[in-house]
Amino acid sequence: MSTLTKLALGMLGQLHGQPASGAVLGELALPPAQTTGGLPLMDALQRRHSEREFRPEALNPQQLSDLLWATAGINRPADDGRTAPSAMHAREVDLYVALPQGLYRYEPQRHVLLLMKAEDVRRVTGYQDFVDNAPLDLVFVADHSRMQMVPAAMRESYASVAAGAMAQNLYLYCASAGLATVVRAWFDRQALGQAMGLTPDQQILLTQTVGWPKA
Repeated sequence: MSTLTKLALGMLGQLHGQPASGAVLGELALPPAQTTGGLPLMDALQRRHSEREFRPEALNPQQLSDLLWATAGINRPADDGRTAPSAMHAREVDLYVALPQGLYRYEPQRHVLLLMKAEDVRRVTGYQDFVDNAPLDLVFVADHSRMQMVPAAMRESYASVAAGAMAQNLYLYCASAGLATVVRAWFDRQALGQAMGLTPDQQILLTQTVGWPKA
């Protein structure tokens, strides 16, 4: 779907997802993440960049597992420590995963994907046309109900910093694994929130597309 079509449908309140394709599972099990190896940090930083052209082939389960752990996984189980920081350990940013077979939420404690909606919402995650067919679109959602210790005026700022750290984790993983990615902030927030079934306490901060580089 073209950008102009999405803009027009958004103005009419008609920008929606599509029926899910493939097997729709209530819980999508992931293999254990491979938490060692990869490029040295300085090499990954050297290769970090944004790409906006993707092949449609799905990532394999191990790659999906590894990138979710790198973005928002638990690296210190004793205290539920994560790979990305959050103020006052609020862990307020949830990672939603838009796949052809449905919208899922990543649960770090069990390292699984939980079905939130049996609908393909990828095309609603951004105005760009490439989001429709890329194999994976991630949505970073802040849950303000978890930030009671943070002054209300500061919650969006704190959550945005956490989401930015998570997005950079994903960039570095993709640089190491030879995948393409781009972080995005241009999307119809109202349409996407409705498509995801979010509550008033939840705020969409960023979206990020991942896939195989086209070239």
